[in-house]
Amino acid sequence: MPDIVIHVIAGAAYVGLAWHFWNSRWRSAPGSERQGGGLRGWERAAILAPLALHAWLLYDGIFAASALRFGFAQALSVMTFLAVALYWIESLFYHLDGMEPLVLPLAAVAVPLPAIFPGLASSGAHAQAGAFKVHLALAMIAYSLFVIALMHATLMAVAERQLHRKSALGFGHLPPLLTLERLLFRVIGAAFVFLTLTLASGIVFSEAVFGRPLRADHKTVFAILSWLTFGWLLAGRWLRGWRGRTALRWTLGGFLLLVLAYVGSRFVLEVILQRA
Repeated sequence: MPDIVIHVIAGAAYVGLAWHFWNSRWRSAPGSERQGGGLRGWERAAILAPLALHAWLLYDGIFAASALRFGFAQALSVMTFLAVALYWIESLFYHLDGMEPLVLPLAAVAVPLPAIFPGLASSGAHAQAGAFKVHLALAMIAYSLFVIALMHATLMAVAERQLHRKSALGFGHLPPLLTLERLLFRVIGAAFVFLTLTLASGIVFSEAVFGRPLRADHKTVFAILSWLTFGWLLAGRWLRGWRGRTALRWTLGGFLLLVLAYVGSRFVLEVILQRA
C-alpha cells in the first residue's frame, strides 16, 4: 500500500471522529439525551485507532529512517499527534466535551503532510547528537502543550459567549468555564516549563556545535519572544488575575510567535529556499 494512502486513511479517521463529536457535542441542544459526561468507551477506543496509526507513521518516517528528516511537516504532525494524545490522557481525569472538534481536525490536516512534504535530510553529525534529540523532544512537547492550551482558551471564549448570550446556539455540552480556566493555566504553566527547558537545551547545543550560546537568527528571536509572552501571561494571571479574553489574546499571540520560530522558518527553508 502506498505510503500516502496510509496517511490519508489516518487523516480520514480523524475527520470522521471530528464530525461525530461536532454533531454530538456542539450541535446537539442542551436538553438532548447526550449531556456531556466525558467520552464513551467506544469513543475513547475509536480515538486510539487513528492515534496508533499516526504514531506508527511518525516512527517509520522519523525514527526508523536512515537519515534525519524533521522539517515543518514532521513538526506539525508530531505536535498534533502529541496534542491528541495529551487530550486523550487529560480526558481520563476531566470531562472536556467540546475540545474534540477543535483538536482532531488539526491532526487530520497534519498527518498527511510528511508524505506531501518529506523535507530535506539533515547533514552533519550534530543531527544525530543526543543533545539535539533531547532539544527536539522538549520542543515538541512544549509545542503540543501549547496547542492544548490554545484549544482550552478557544473553548473558554465559546463558553463565555454562551453564558452572555444564552441563545440557542447548540453548544450544550461544553465544560464549565471555571474548569476550563483552571486547566488552561495549568497547561500553560507546564508548557512554559518545557519551553524554558527547550531554550536551555538549545543554548547548550548551540554552544557545543557553533561555539556560542545563542545565534542571532529569527528562530531564536521568535522563540524568546514567545517565552516572554507566556511568562508575562502567567505573571498577569498571578498578579492581576487575568482571565477570559485577555488570556485568549495572550495565548494566541504567544502561540503564533512559537509557530513562526520553528515551523515558519523550516517552511521557508524547505519549500521556498529548498535548503536543509
